[in-house]
Amino acid sequence: MKTALVTGANKGIGYEVARQLTGKGFKVFVGARNRDAGRKAATEIAGKDGKAIFLEIDVANNASVTAAAREFAKAADHLDVLVNNAGIIVDGDNAILEISDELLRKTLETNTLGALRVTHAFAPLLRKSKAPRVINVSSGGGQLTGGADGWSPAYCISKTALNGVTSQLATALPKFAVNSVCPGWVRTDMGGQGAARSVEEGADTIVWLAADAPQKLTGKFLRDRKEIPW
Repeated sequence: MKTALVTGANKGIGYEVARQLTGKGFKVFVGARNRDAGRKAATEIAGKDGKAIFLEIDVANNASVTAAAREFAKAADHLDVLVNNAGIIVDGDNAILEISDELLRKTLETNTLGALRVTHAFAPLLRKSKAPRVINVSSGGGQLTGGADGWSPAYCISKTALNGVTSQLATALPKFAVNSVCPGWVRTDMGGQGAARSVEEGADTIVWLAADAPQKLTGKFLRDRKEIPW
C-alpha cells in the first residue's frame, strides 16, 4: 500500500488532499500540531474503510518533527509521498517596511524551514519508496515573475524561499520527484470565503502530483497541472 504524509491536514487544502488520497487507496498520515483537531480529521477522513492515521507534528519545532518521524516508522516502513502543506500568515503581515524581524522569522520558520525540516527528517523513509515524491504547497504570491503585489509580504517571501528549497531539493534528490504547487486563491480559513476556488480545485494539482504525474516531472512550479514561471 502506498503511504502519504500531509502536514497541516486537519483543515483546508491539507484536509482535502488527505481525503482524496485516502480515496485513492493511500494509507495517509494526517499531520497536525493540534491533537484534538488532528485526531478528529483523521477519523473523518478514514471513514469506514479508509486508512488515515493522525500524526502529531509541529513543523516549526525540530524536536516535534524528529519525534514524528520516529512515530511514523513504527506504523509504516516507507513513505511514498510527502506533502508539505502546513503554512501560516501572521497577523500584522501588511507592509514590507513595517513588518518586524520576529514576524518574518516566525513566518519563515513554518512556511520555509518547516518544509525543509520535514523533508530532511523523512528522507530516509522516502528513500525506501520506489517512486518518492515531495510536494511543497507554495503560492503565486511567491513568484518572482509578477508575484509581488504588496499583499502579506512576509508570507510571499516565505513562499519565494520555499520555491528555492524545492529547486535545491530536486537537484539534491535526483531519484525523487520534488515540485512546488500554487493551489490558487482557495476558500479556506486562510484564503477567506471570498476566494475564487474551492478546496477541491485547490487540492487538484497536489493530488495529481502525488498519485498520477510522471515521476520524471521534478524541480518545477505548477498550477492547474501545468508548469508556471518561478
